[in-house]
Amino acid sequence: MILKDYQEIAKINLTQKVEKAIKSPDNEVVIFQAPTGSGKTVMVSEVLKELVKNAKDSVKYSFVWISVRMLHEQSKEKLEKYYEDDRLIKCSYFEDLEDKKISENEILFINWHSINKKDINIYVKENEQDNNLNAIITNTKDEGRKIVMIIDESHHTAKSDKSKELIETISPKVTIEVSATPHLTNASEIEKIRLDAVKAEEMIKSEISVNPDFLKIKTDKASADELVIKQALSKREQLAEAYGKEGANINPLVLVQLPDNREGETGKKDDIAKILGKYGITEKNGKLAIWLSEDKSDNLPNIEKHDNEVEVLIFKQAIALGWDCPRASILVLFRESTSFIFTIQTLGRIMRMPELKYYLKEPELNKGFVFTNLENIEITEDYAKDYITIYEARKDAKAYSSIALLSAYLKRQRERSRLSGEFTKIFAEVAEKTDLTKKVNRKPSVIVNPIIADGKIIDIDKSGQVQHGGEIKVALDEKELQVRFDKFVYHNCSPYAPADSSDRMKNAIYQYFKKEFKIDKYDPKVQAIVLGKENIQNFIDALTLAKDEYKKKVVEALSEVREIVPTEKWEVPAIVSYNSRYREQAVNKSVLNPFFIAEQSQPEKKFIERLEKSKNVVWWYKNGEGEIKYFAIPYKDENQKLRAFYVDFIIMFKDGRIGLFDTKEDLTAKDAKYRAEGLQKYISEQNKKGKKLWGGIVIPDGDSFRYNDKVKYTYNPEKKKDWQICEI
Repeated sequence: MILKDYQEIAKINLTQKVEKAIKSPDNEVVIFQAPTGSGKTVMVSEVLKELVKNAKDSVKYSFVWISVRMLHEQSKEKLEKYYEDDRLIKCSYFEDLEDKKISENEILFINWHSINKKDINIYVKENEQDNNLNAIITNTKDEGRKIVMIIDESHHTAKSDKSKELIETISPKVTIEVSATPHLTNASEIEKIRLDAVKAEEMIKSEISVNPDFLKIKTDKASADELVIKQALSKREQLAEAYGKEGANINPLVLVQLPDNREGETGKKDDIAKILGKYGITEKNGKLAIWLSEDKSDNLPNIEKHDNEVEVLIFKQAIALGWDCPRASILVLFRESTSFIFTIQTLGRIMRMPELKYYLKEPELNKGFVFTNLENIEITEDYAKDYITIYEARKDAKAYSSIALLSAYLKRQRERSRLSGEFTKIFAEVAEKTDLTKKVNRKPSVIVNPIIADGKIIDIDKSGQVQHGGEIKVALDEKELQVRFDKFVYHNCSPYAPADSSDRMKNAIYQYFKKEFKIDKYDPKVQAIVLGKENIQNFIDALTLAKDEYKKKVVEALSEVREIVPTEKWEVPAIVSYNSRYREQAVNKSVLNPFFIAEQSQPEKKFIERLEKSKNVVWWYKNGEGEIKYFAIPYKDENQKLRAFYVDFIIMFKDGRIGLFDTKEDLTAKDAKYRAEGLQKYISEQNKKGKKLWGGIVIPDGDSFRYNDKVKYTYNPEKKKDWQICEI
């Protein structure tokens, strides 16, 4: 299994935190917070495998995995597949247990809702005594094993009260709460994955759009339900066509979610089926499937496959919890009350990217869509607030005229700036070539921390070193050793970003010691040997050579052509979506209407005010960043690495000129040299091809603005008059 960068980092961090909790004298709770669609089950399965691999003779594990509704069955199936090669861990239900206990390295999977709240009593066979969860846990602990309990998707449980009661009754050594929105508050450790990290790996959709284009549609005499279904089906057809243009054999699926109650279930399902029939979607022709507790279509098997013929699925939340179908792109929700609380779990079924990549030609495929007749939607969680787009700004077609600018999008090639998993293999190869194993002293000198002894301060006002009689040397404890080892690795990552590369380098060192010396991963012996004065230079040399090899084999092997994705004739986007963190700001000349802004610097605010007052400005556009739909200029930084410069403002003037301006303050203007020079180079090259561009870095100067359009950029706050007045 090849983990994504954020998954690998989370696996390492979470394993360390659980192992630390295991050593605690108390029972501990560790929270693993990760967005829906990030691969939580994969990561936790890898953590359990690491725990088993790293276990010392004195530590033996049994696991209890608790999930909601039928999710425990899905989790068991997934984990059995993950573990089928090495057979390190056994996956079982109650009926699979032997001798009324959980064996070493065995996971007991339990359905949360089958647990009796009062005494956690589950009888496997009728009338059979002492075969309940209490007895099984007692028998397991009597064998000296430490119980690690995983509460999966804990946000669906009876909040934290039942979780706490269960933890208290089972009394596991460590509880791992796995959720996008955890409830437990008494955690000793928290490992959190950011939504941006999952998006960066193109695992999930870039955004979710709610009722797009609804302001333009004609309501006619259609019911609210039919209106919503019609728009969802229209969007499905657009997405199907877009997949075809991308050469992807994917049939997008519309999910129609019924309210999670039995009242009126049949009537609502029939009403929806009748509307769908008007658009040629029926169970009979195979385009409609139904998944309800008492009503399941014959065509449900294989519905998850990319090219399955089913176009619409009617389901209930309770049935489909945890269900994974990456081709699902559209969710339809119907009014069951005056408002609906949107959580990241609501969106889970339409968040995943079917091919785990973003599409550059057809960016609509990178979005999920919600169509609903709800009057109001409440967003409760940070993840959801970042994800759901509830505002739209549209380009003013009357004011706008084509600008057809050359734009450059830099496709992520993370291996250029940070070490990838390939480094572990390369380090092992270098170690073998250089006979590192023969050079390593396995019993190096003890690493000590010198401490000042017998010091005297004669004059408190006099600078200089404190007089002292000498120093004592104290051996580092495990925590101090870890800190020093972390610093050693961090320092040796250069020129690769330490924050993103240090875990890779540590893993390479640990794997080397496990293979060559049979020393377990994370064992402090590894750190002591590496940092020993007899060995440290040998490891510095080996890491340096491994980085050289990594550069040759990985970095230089990357295609330079793939790194830049040009848009030959870039235009201001027709529609830009914004999440709830944005607020509308009243302006007149923004080419996007309405104008939304999240955070705004003072120079940006003043510059917009100036643009609004200008008689020469037809329209202005506040640019975004980081996505192919926004305008970017390629430039090289101080290390000659290719970067993308997302200029703040694009301005259309009445005389036909196009302004490209980036606002700065004193502090940020100092660091703008390479971007500024890249911008002037771009302007010069494009003007030779017939464009009428001008602009540069712009700074406030009293009530005026000054800009720099020099080929060679310099900035001195004392010499602002060297810059031109920006007459706009």
